[in-house]
Amino acid sequence: MLLLFSNYFQSISTQISDHLLNRATWILIALLLGVLAILMIAGQFLKRQPESKFDAAIVAKFNQRVHFWFLIVTVLVIAMLIGKIATVVVFGLMSFWALREFITMTPTRSGDHRTLFWVLLGFTPIQYILVAANWYDLFTILIPVYASLFIPGRLAFSGDHERFLERCAKLQFGLLICVYCLSHAAALLNLELVQRNPTTGIRTAWQGPTAGLLIFLLVVVQISDSLHFVWDRLFGKHVIAASIDEAKTWEGLIGSALSCGLVGILLWWLGITPFSWYGAAMMAMLISVMGSSGSMTMSAIKRDRGIKDYGSLVQGHAGILDRIDSICFAAPMFFHVVRLSLHQ
Repeated sequence: MLLLFSNYFQSISTQISDHLLNRATWILIALLLGVLAILMIAGQFLKRQPESKFDAAIVAKFNQRVHFWFLIVTVLVIAMLIGKIATVVVFGLMSFWALREFITMTPTRSGDHRTLFWVLLGFTPIQYILVAANWYDLFTILIPVYASLFIPGRLAFSGDHERFLERCAKLQFGLLICVYCLSHAAALLNLELVQRNPTTGIRTAWQGPTAGLLIFLLVVVQISDSLHFVWDRLFGKHVIAASIDEAKTWEGLIGSALSCGLVGILLWWLGITPFSWYGAAMMAMLISVMGSSGSMTMSAIKRDRGIKDYGSLVQGHAGILDRIDSICFAAPMFFHVVRLSLHQ
């Protein structure tokens, strides 16, 4: 009986995971987790070195980022094994927590509380329900149209006019970035794409893994962040905006984008996306530039509010929004470019 149950469960799990993942994606996930594990070991080694050799703050930030992404990748792999709904739920929870961090970085007034209720417990779950149901026509306009009109209207009904525009802008921008933009990463699982034969030019339905685009996005975003840091340290001379981030340089931005183009070609070779080799390179560079824009934008907001991190998901670590800012900016652009160019 136990053997029959085990075989049945294994067959169901295989059917579910085969829909989202294939052999190439499993290889990429294994490599990614392996690299993160090696980086975790390297980080612990650097942590034990004298401060005269390595900047302790930089090492601590490096370790925090690696630990966070090892956790996130592990959770997402488990979710993808269960299925698309579980993956959407994981992104929904990340959006909820990120939006909570964004809202709590500045004081709110009593007149905002009922509007906050609808933002956190109304529009956020509804957005992800629409993504899970693949209701494209509504999930793409729910927050930019309906929520953007609802928020100022509900605040006006509270009768509190103090800093009205500022309060509206904060709630609308937080909902847009933390929920609407991030939900496009989960929405990648819904896309039904075509693949163009480079010889004949005939377009046919792509039979690759459903999660291929999502994995492509996550891998490129994280490699871009890492390479931007490396290029800044090795070749950075011209700072983009010293008042916002004194470490970000134009050399780092361009170098990471070009390097990500090569990474995109490598991922094309693994066959996890329907892109051509040059299409994969262009998509990877687009993700890199948008990810850097997200990081700079969130840094500007933190400087404006006079804070270092958005929150602390785990004691001693930065907030989740500090870790997913690049994805929030890259995901909607990547989603819509892919949908416009390769959607059936």
